[in-house]
Amino acid sequence: MEKNTYITLSNGQKIPSLALGTWQATGEKLRNALRAAIKCGYRHIDTAYMYQNETEIGQTLRELINEGAVKREDLFITTKLWSTFNQPGKVEDGFMLSLKALQLDYIDLYLMHTPTAVKYIDDKTLMPPAEDGGPGFALEDVHYIDTWKAMEPLVEKGLAKSIGVSNVNLQQLGEILRIAKVPCVNNQIENHPFLDQTGLIKFSKENNVSISAFGPLGSPERPWAPENDKNLRNDPVVKKIADSRKCTPVQILIAYNLSQGLVCAPKSTCVERIEENFKSLDVKLTTDEINQLEGLACNFRGFSWDFMIKHKHYPF
Repeated sequence: MEKNTYITLSNGQKIPSLALGTWQATGEKLRNALRAAIKCGYRHIDTAYMYQNETEIGQTLRELINEGAVKREDLFITTKLWSTFNQPGKVEDGFMLSLKALQLDYIDLYLMHTPTAVKYIDDKTLMPPAEDGGPGFALEDVHYIDTWKAMEPLVEKGLAKSIGVSNVNLQQLGEILRIAKVPCVNNQIENHPFLDQTGLIKFSKENNVSISAFGPLGSPERPWAPENDKNLRNDPVVKKIADSRKCTPVQILIAYNLSQGLVCAPKSTCVERIEENFKSLDVKLTTDEINQLEGLACNFRGFSWDFMIKHKHYPF
């Protein structure tokens, strides 16, 4: 049976390299997915306040812990600070909402979801409409450096074991690293063969920042995907490598990240696919195969965060 692999973060904490992504997952499908994942061997769960499923995740994990199916110390929980809480005075409030919903005493890894602050209305208004009536969200003039500084006490208080960032560019990450008093141990980014992230990955690794990859399949199920959306799973290069490996294209796309020493968080609520994804840990791609996949780069980004494009800290 496949076994978890781990990456050691710059602070010595170990993070399982394969996570169960939970975006768009709710209700019984989510609960069943979590139970299947834990039974299969997953120990890393990736969620976010924005996903609005932390309560269901917390309840299910508490049940599994009480049943003896898994120990809390063996779990690694990643969640994220949503942009409406990027104001320094709101950071701990946003964190505590997640901590309470997840029914935990601490979070293993807490990430700044985006460097672009959104106007705070109340705890439940996550996408306030633009005040000028145009497209996008009501944005807030908050610097991500100030958000980061407000996240650091979460580690000092023992509420979070580690902190990091998500959806930042190389320059923004560099600015945070220059002022960070608490290590930035992880950078979660969209990563797949259609998107060239080699520069950001190289910079992160050189600065002891691990990379977590979301959207390894190009996020074909995102609600805003066009009808003619590019499909990585059907790409001839991906399928050729999969055939030669006697595995699935999905396993190749997950292994594309794992084989480069990255954390990968594919999402699924299908028990069969959750089990199939876990077997990606056994697929070790060669440098030549990784180079072939990198050759597919075409600047395709499933998550361009266009609804925040007017923010002065828009990262892309």
